[in-house]
Amino acid sequence: MFTKASCRFLIFRDFDLMKILAPQNEKEVAEIVSAALSQETPLDIIGGESRAGLGGPSCADTSLSTRSLNGVTLYEPSELVLTMGAGTPLSTINALLDEQDQELAFEPIDHGALFGGNPGTGTIGGLIAANASGPRRIKAGAARDHLLGFRAINGRGEIFQSGGRVMKNVTGYDMCKLMAGSYGTFGILSEITLKVLPKAETELTLLIVGLAEELAIEVMTTVSGLSHEVSGFAHLPQTRVGFSSRALAGLDEKSVTALRLEGPESSVKARKNMLIDFLLKPGQQIEILDVHTSRPFWADLRDVAPLTKGGSKEGDQIWRISTVPTRGAQLVADLFAMDVPIASHFYDWAGGLIWLAVRAADDAHASVIREVVDRYCGHATLIRASDEVRASVPVFHPQAPALAALTKRLRTSFDPQFILNRGRVREDL
Repeated sequence: MFTKASCRFLIFRDFDLMKILAPQNEKEVAEIVSAALSQETPLDIIGGESRAGLGGPSCADTSLSTRSLNGVTLYEPSELVLTMGAGTPLSTINALLDEQDQELAFEPIDHGALFGGNPGTGTIGGLIAANASGPRRIKAGAARDHLLGFRAINGRGEIFQSGGRVMKNVTGYDMCKLMAGSYGTFGILSEITLKVLPKAETELTLLIVGLAEELAIEVMTTVSGLSHEVSGFAHLPQTRVGFSSRALAGLDEKSVTALRLEGPESSVKARKNMLIDFLLKPGQQIEILDVHTSRPFWADLRDVAPLTKGGSKEGDQIWRISTVPTRGAQLVADLFAMDVPIASHFYDWAGGLIWLAVRAADDAHASVIREVVDRYCGHATLIRASDEVRASVPVFHPQAPALAALTKRLRTSFDPQFILNRGRVREDL
């Protein structure tokens, strides 16, 4: 039970009467965590709930919502710096940046559609906690690389902060790197400062039609080493329904290898011509998506539309696999050879990221998938499955013993009673 002071934040969901604590500011968050710590009561940290299906299922019957910790407190377009409450919706941030022709360069994935919710409901805190990055990560870096600073409340009920408004060399722990991707287990983010960047003046995408998977990855990895500054590399073994743009309508059931160019119009045009000269072979078909069709195409890839709206069923389980780009196609071929029932898949990051939809099973085919992924020194994360499956199968790739022990020591230093998002990243944490 919580103290009377903390219960003033209590509200209920109408459909299941789950308790939700809704603090209005950072101090109230710390008060709730202190009360939960004294009672050894775990808290499920929620924002827009678009990422509620990420990680292990919640074992708490009380949630703490960060939605009231919202609003932009500092935005200096000329300095490329943005500070906001962790509960600020990503849609609000994108709208503000659009007014200044700026963006979050790491192209954050919107998990709304992936988990059957509404797009645009996620918060910036959840995005950073999951280190959610999209196709441009291969060029611009991950979310954690754009995190300048933050304020947070740890599992002891203490408010702490790290970083500032500029990138600089520091000594000691890089706390920004720890917090991004910790899924709320090291602390509840209350304020976030990010580096933003100008939007590209224009963009276009070259679609190479009909390449086999191994050849497509060879082409992508080769082009990634050239000077053409390609900002997106993806391969779709079959172009399926689900894309918002009709530009792909005539390419149904054909593979496409997508290379995106961004920047000033004159530069994009020149690089396009050089790439076509390099890529075009006798009989090879290359299509061009202009800026109006390229942007929605990559937004769909970012949000995994080829699986959620096209090549898989609602009940299919979805895996996210990272590996060495040059070995991505062989990894998938090995999965097929092991009779994993793959419904659909595609490659991002020049083959280094594989999105995989498989037919549902009680174990989500985890043992076979991870056996194959281990051969390639990769990582396999179970992104979408039922609560029951995620409770019985490790969602994140098992860590080596030394790394697992280090993770536990870090978790204990921030949250000694495992109050925050218990079981989210590992059953014993």
